[in-house]
Amino acid sequence: MNRREVLEKSALVLGYALTGPTLAGLMQGCKAKPGLAFKPEFFTEEQAQLVSELAEILLPKTDTPGAKEAGVPAFIDGMLKDVYNKELKENFLRGLTAFDAKAQEAFGEKFVDGKPEEQLALVKKVHDEAMANHKGGASWGWWNTGGGMGKPFIIEMKELTLTGFFTSEPGATQVLQYNQVPGPYKGCVPLKEVGKAWAT
Repeated sequence: MNRREVLEKSALVLGYALTGPTLAGLMQGCKAKPGLAFKPEFFTEEQAQLVSELAEILLPKTDTPGAKEAGVPAFIDGMLKDVYNKELKENFLRGLTAFDAKAQEAFGEKFVDGKPEEQLALVKKVHDEAMANHKGGASWGWWNTGGGMGKPFIIEMKELTLTGFFTSEPGATQVLQYNQVPGPYKGCVPLKEVGKAWAT
């Protein structure tokens, strides 16, 4: 059933007495929500959906799996739950909330409800701004900020996405050269034989 059919049938049932807010509610209800491929332990379901969609935009599916298929959102959830300290968790969640607020400013709805082209444009804009504001070549590590997350949210999200992907089975075996440890030792191999970086 498409949105027009939903509205027509709802209008008939309600005697054509649809108000603006009711109509908006129906329209929101017609939107497909992205499914979660994992059960979040740290994030709320809504936060997990946002993290999943953002990770997939940062690392989309091509001829190799994207972030979702590689299990990156679950990896990020686990990192926040088990590895990040309280301050870093709070910083990440503040950044996630602020990012979703930017989506609402930019296209009038939550990030996960936006059109793919709107989502991509927002991620690019926020990323480009973060890079432009980064002065010099210094690292964004915690040691430069006196302890807290010194990097912008989008950069933190990008690092977590890449780390999760390249430590996943698809990332390590389909994108990187994989050599199970312990493996054979080859001390001097011409780069043309290697072809790409090694994962262990």
